[in-house]
Parts: sequence; structure tokens; C-alpha cells
Amino acid sequence: MDYFNTKDYLHINHDITHILVTSEPGSSNEDTSLPVDTTSYTTIRTNCLTSNGSVIECSANAVCDVRNDVRKCYCMSGYHGNGVNCTKHMADCKDWYDAGNTTNGIYTIIPTNWSGASFDVSCNMTDGGGWTVLQRRVNGSVDFNRTWIIYKEGFGDVSHEFWLGNDKLYHLTNQGNYQLRLDFVSRSGNPFYAQFDSFRINNESDNYRLSRIGEYSGNADGGSSFRKRLNYIFSTSDRNNGGCPDDYHCGWWFGKCQIRSLNGDYHAAKNAKSSISWYRYSGPYDNIKYTEMKIRPV
Repeated sequence: MDYFNTKDYLHINHDITHILVTSEPGSSNEDTSLPVDTTSYTTIRTNCLTSNGSVIECSANAVCDVRNDVRKCYCMSGYHGNGVNCTKHMADCKDWYDAGNTTNGIYTIIPTNWSGASFDVSCNMTDGGGWTVLQRRVNGSVDFNRTWIIYKEGFGDVSHEFWLGNDKLYHLTNQGNYQLRLDFVSRSGNPFYAQFDSFRINNESDNYRLSRIGEYSGNADGGSSFRKRLNYIFSTSDRNNGGCPDDYHCGWWFGKCQIRSLNGDYHAAKNAKSSISWYRYSGPYDNIKYTEMKIRPV
């Protein structure tokens, strides 16, 4: 994946910035290090007098600041680097799409307030582009009957079958307003989709509660049933939070024991309730053969 140069943008510095001023011959000005108030100036890059006495030029995406008793250039929120050079964090697939990357594939992101390392995601650049995929089922090669900690961290291969991870999903959906799209193919080969204009989950301390599910559109029907999952909490085989994860062989937002799940058993018997299925429907909506769950900023 080739990276790109982010656009420089104007930054108004509201701090007192130290710059070097050289006296001209005959000048009465002998102070070569004057504090200059640049509040009224628009600058591209800011000179910073560091704690060790050197003057460096900050990135346009950095500020000269004192943190932990050290004065130097610090990258702004959403950027990383040494302060002299700052690269924009791509927080989701929409950032990559807006930067001109319109090809489906694997991209690296760092969501806002994510304290861990950057991680790879599958980006779907169709249907308006910029979709960050959180789940995909293709052929049943990955077992979705996993423990709480594994659902928290994610599993599988983001280029094939996988669950992105509940912690990642929490940070993604809480850095802005997101919508959810579900695409799936029935066992008879017919494609369906369901889209919800808002979607968010809470953190682990609240059991990854489904805290927002918006209005439904699409041709999959059953959207109102999924919306009834609002405020349901996540359960797995080793942490039953009020559902029946053992019966459905997966982790999901279970509220009661008669429910459908896109994380179900790929190889379940025909019409078995543990199969991958869409809400409250039987027949072509059971034993679904392909699913993809993805989110995008509104």
C-alpha cells in the first residue's frame, strides 16, 4: 500500500513563539532571541525554542508546547511523528477513500483515542466507498464459536473470514457518527442488504452494549427486528449475559433465546437455529452463505 503526502494547511499559532532575530549593522537591537506574539500572524510552520535551547521548525500539523516539563514540537491530535514531521492518522476506511484510495483492499488505521498499535482492516470502497469491514463469512473456514477475550481482540484473516474485534469496533463507532451496512447472500444465491443510518456500541465495562441502531433501509426485510436489539449486550459461550450463546454457537448481541445471528454456525444443518440467519425469517434467510458487516461515518 502506497502512502500519500497529506495536504499542508494553515495553522494560527496562539502561543508565544521564540524566533531568532539577527541584528543588522548599526542596529541598537542587541537581543538575538526575542519572544514574539504571533497571535495575529497566519503561519505554515512554527519555530520552537526547545528545552535544550535549540530552535527547530515544527510541522504545520504540530504545536510548540511544554508537556511533562519538556518544551518541543508535538504533533496535533490525529497525527503522529516527532513534531518536526507529522503524518495524519487514518482513522478508518473513509479517511483512505477521501484521500483518493478507491480500491478494495487492506489498509492500516488508528482510530481516535486508540492507545494500541495501528492495525489492518479490510476496506470496501463500493456503495459510496469508505466502508470499514467488521465481519465477513465466506466458507466456514473460521470458527466463530469463540470466547469473550477472543471476540474482544478479534480473530480470523481480514482478507477473508474474520471478526475485527469488539474493542476496535467500540473505538471506531465512538469517534463519530457511523452507519451500518449488512450484505449477505442467501443459500439459494440471492443477494440482500440491510442498512441502518446510525450504529454504535459501548465499551467492555458495559458488555459492548448496542447503544445505537438507526433507521432501516434495504431489501433484506427484518430491519425492524434488528433494531429491537437496541441496548442488548454481547454474549459469548464463556460469558452469558442473558442470551443463549451455547445454543447459537457464537458471540452476538443476544437478548433472549429466540434470535438470529450472522455469527452462527456456517456448517449447521438446514434451518437449524444455530445457523447463520437473518432476523425472524426462515427459508432463504437461514444458512446464509456470505455475510459482510461494515461501517462508515455518516
